[in-house]
Amino acid sequence: MGRGVRVLHLHLYGLFRSRDLELGRDADTGGQTLYVLDLVRSLAQRPEVDRVDVVTRLVQDRRVAADYERPLEVIAPGARILRFPFGPKRYLRKEQLWPHLEDLADQLVHHLTQPGHEVDWIHAHYADAGFVGALVSQRLGLPLVFTGHSLGREKQRRLLAGGGDRQQIEQAYAMSRRIEAEEQALTQADLVITSTQQEADLQYARYSQFRRDRVQVIPPGVDAGRFHPVSSAAEGDALDQLLSPFLRDPSKPPLLAISRAVRRKNIPALLEAFGSSSVLRDRHNLVLVLGCREDPRQMEKQQRDVFQQVFDLVDRYDLYGSVAYPKQHRRSQVPAFYRWAVQRGGLFVNPALTEPFGLTLLEAAACGLPMVATDDGGPRDIQARCENGLLVDVIDAGALQEALERAGKDASRWRRWSDNGVEAVSRHFSWDAHVCRYLGLMQAHLHQLPSVGPRPQGSPASSHRPDHLLLLDLDSTLDCPDGPSLTALRSQLERDGQRYGLGILTGRSLAAARQRYGDLHLPSPLVWISRAGSEIHLGEDLQPDHIWAQHIDTDWQRESVEAVMEDLHDLLELQSEEHQGPWKLSYLQRQPDESVLSHVRQRLRREGLSARPQRRCHWYLDVLPRLASRSEAIRHLALHWQLPLERVMVMASQQGDGELLRGLPATVVPADHDPCLVRHPQQKRVLLSGRPSLAAVLDGLSHYRFPSQR
Repeated sequence: MGRGVRVLHLHLYGLFRSRDLELGRDADTGGQTLYVLDLVRSLAQRPEVDRVDVVTRLVQDRRVAADYERPLEVIAPGARILRFPFGPKRYLRKEQLWPHLEDLADQLVHHLTQPGHEVDWIHAHYADAGFVGALVSQRLGLPLVFTGHSLGREKQRRLLAGGGDRQQIEQAYAMSRRIEAEEQALTQADLVITSTQQEADLQYARYSQFRRDRVQVIPPGVDAGRFHPVSSAAEGDALDQLLSPFLRDPSKPPLLAISRAVRRKNIPALLEAFGSSSVLRDRHNLVLVLGCREDPRQMEKQQRDVFQQVFDLVDRYDLYGSVAYPKQHRRSQVPAFYRWAVQRGGLFVNPALTEPFGLTLLEAAACGLPMVATDDGGPRDIQARCENGLLVDVIDAGALQEALERAGKDASRWRRWSDNGVEAVSRHFSWDAHVCRYLGLMQAHLHQLPSVGPRPQGSPASSHRPDHLLLLDLDSTLDCPDGPSLTALRSQLERDGQRYGLGILTGRSLAAARQRYGDLHLPSPLVWISRAGSEIHLGEDLQPDHIWAQHIDTDWQRESVEAVMEDLHDLLELQSEEHQGPWKLSYLQRQPDESVLSHVRQRLRREGLSARPQRRCHWYLDVLPRLASRSEAIRHLALHWQLPLERVMVMASQQGDGELLRGLPATVVPADHDPCLVRHPQQKRVLLSGRPSLAAVLDGLSHYRFPSQR
């Protein structure tokens, strides 16, 4: 009997643990965290699932609980949290993680290639995990499932529509990096899971790499063990004690909102509607559960701003005695809030500007609490199934106020909505139904994919596995070497050549590179990575690496790429034939304009071509297969030779070498590097040498102890 399914989930940001989730602590700890935890728990209970793991970030920070620095945490039998360190030790918001994601991708490739750690597919949640998942998927040949949860293009559109400044949005949210990661994830993903049809039709469809045939809609489930209509006197008494200091008449039907204190949730608009309506103020209380807060100075600015707006509006409309905003509550009390509101004939209100799904709406419905919600995204699907309230355009303040007044007016309709919600959640939104649908789709859809399988290790092109690998750039580091440094390097390579292999990186063809290299009188390289990473040749007999060639040839359409680029002659000039290759088109820019790269990338995507443009030395632009680059070629070799990336040393000196600064390889930046490289955030394995060119190579060999003594 074969083993069961093994699944790896990637949920990288926020604070993730198996108990007492700190939901609402900040903008990064919200509904996605709860969804992933509930999904993993439910999957682990299925007999066909052998193991399900969640990869997240290991955090060592006195400001957060020690739980988040444990490398391994058991969620339930068959389910674990695996925490990997990447980036600084302290807790970071998600927008600050981007420079460190390739470090995690390198660690995951190593982890998943160890015996007993194999998985059948990866499920990446949010853009950052989608980026990491895409890298791991393309390197190991594993199927990738992607769920964006909240998409960058939609968020950018909403922020701009609300009067936001494009440059400020970019600085605050790293929006262009996020959207680029989402495009990359959609390119690599074998399956995209959304919560609603609207997400697929109106949000994902804005991406050039989106394919409708890869989308499946699976609404999240609700934990029926926690969210149900049956209340207890004890939980009601506890909430009375929590809320009575705020409310003059706690028996009034409450308008209940439960969300994080972030702008997107639009809580101030709800306060405006409540405060400006004598009907609502007379009939209802307003209860705002916006997460727990301790010292306001430790909150993110966005949270502080939202709470300050709340306090100001309560004061402006003199809502003391009618509005509750408790400072602390336990996550276990959330179901009790819904049931407490049901007992008083209240309503659940979700006034979010955009709502990809709205799990709180289902939780409220499962407890019998009708809703008034934003007419956007998930609430539309929920209302279509549940018929348990009203949808409203929350941007229209008058419409929101009118909907709240109308929803609380008819007691018989309220009871019908309450019954409808409980029944519909039980029928359509249970976790059993969600997981059955999830596993069925995974197994049916992914088994239909072309079976690439795990990419083999031990490249047939070379049986020699180096202990260390030194990669030198023929076009920069070795271009004009000074005599003493070249002599010193030659001596060291001749002395230690049996223990570390020498590799050459170049944009030239193999023939041209060999001719230039022969003038240096250095030992024969073990590997040549030529034509900007699109070709690999190994050993003294220069055997082509056919595995690499087959890998990068996936979806490559050279003639179509050349045709699409042809009318850019005012920006680019096709170089001579000697600079071209079967997997490389090389151009010379007519002006050293950085925006050309983005323009070419958009052009290729718009035409549906699987290609990667890259600039080097400000004037040269190459178009390669999507899976090809110098960085990926290096990782291909390390994977096939089972060589830890920490034992690979590379040089980064020119514009375009930024890809070599990221991840686990040991990188050296010489003193005479291109100034643009200083824009790249410094990684933990980057040495800034005080000497130029080959002298910096010697510094790197000493600094990284190549080869280490054993």
